[in-house]
Amino acid sequence: MGKGLLKALWEGRCAPRSSSGSLSSPCRGAQRPSHREISLGSKRFLPPRHHDSALVIFLEPFVACRNVLDNLSKNRDWRVTLKNRKYKKVGVLKGGPSSEREISLKSGAAVAKGLKAAGYEVVEVDIQGRSLELPEPVEAVFIALHGEFGEDGQIQKLLEAQGIPYTGSNPAASLASFDKRLSKDIFVKVGIPTAAYEVLGPNDTLSLPYPVVIKPPCQGSTIGIFKVNGPGEWEAAFRNSLRYDGEVLAEAFIPGRELTVGIVGNTAFPVIEILAPDGWYDFTAKYGKGQSRHLCPAPLDSALAEKAKRIALDTFQALGCRGLGRVDFRLTDAGELYVLELNNIPGFTETSLLPEAAQAAGIGFAELCATIMEMARVG
Repeated sequence: MGKGLLKALWEGRCAPRSSSGSLSSPCRGAQRPSHREISLGSKRFLPPRHHDSALVIFLEPFVACRNVLDNLSKNRDWRVTLKNRKYKKVGVLKGGPSSEREISLKSGAAVAKGLKAAGYEVVEVDIQGRSLELPEPVEAVFIALHGEFGEDGQIQKLLEAQGIPYTGSNPAASLASFDKRLSKDIFVKVGIPTAAYEVLGPNDTLSLPYPVVIKPPCQGSTIGIFKVNGPGEWEAAFRNSLRYDGEVLAEAFIPGRELTVGIVGNTAFPVIEILAPDGWYDFTAKYGKGQSRHLCPAPLDSALAEKAKRIALDTFQALGCRGLGRVDFRLTDAGELYVLELNNIPGFTETSLLPEAAQAAGIGFAELCATIMEMARVG
């Protein structure tokens, strides 16, 4: 049959007839060619006459496969390119019992809308407590739960027990990235640059020099986080932060710029710089409309931007994460990068950073949701 022709078609080396679309029959009313054409990417090819229809029929599956790959590389609409996707009916888990419930409800609603736009049948599930009961069977779930019972591995364990594929990291990696005490230990062990820190209980005394940042080890969305400039500010901030988890993570404050890098699969998206009021990215600055400005891509030289993305991927891998995540940094005036933390289920609200970075990379919101959904797995 001629292996050379098949190889040439796969590599796109046959002489093109014209630029055209995908594999299909000629449009009604158009002049039909004397024998069948096939398309490969943006090129249309006419096999030699002596092979004619039999050859085309044989090649069509290979060409169709290549065309799907080409379409994916061009970030076309998933409703077209993922007709053979793994999942059709999916659930979106949102809400939850944590202090981040309201943010999670917004993220879940946005994800459900994106998945519907991508062609999925979607069941929205508002998690009220610390158990999992799906109202109807689904093939897989998208976890949009923030904070406790979402990012700490608990919901992942329940899904594993029921054999339901889910998005994001497994239970162990979820806990390692959620609990900042564990994260910091791993960063130091593997050489991820991070600020000096200590973990303090109710009766412990701070030994780091001021200013410091204190935060609960197992909260997100900047809940319970304070910048403490001196001893006069310590007691109130310490007691406030302590009430969430019974311990406080204290870190040396790193003056400089706030950066973040979103990750999907093994790809780091463009770096975003966050410009917060007074240079402090607290809950109001993070979620209030118009409170912060995002520069995407961040105004960095290419070498520094690539370094930030490389460190973000190193952090993602060191914690054992998969699927999606977002790594937050501080950048000093001297060009030094320090990892603050990794969010294993980043926000998907209208002001969230991961969707913004994906958009800068040419990936729309519906496609982003579908991309992550198709990565759902057990184990």
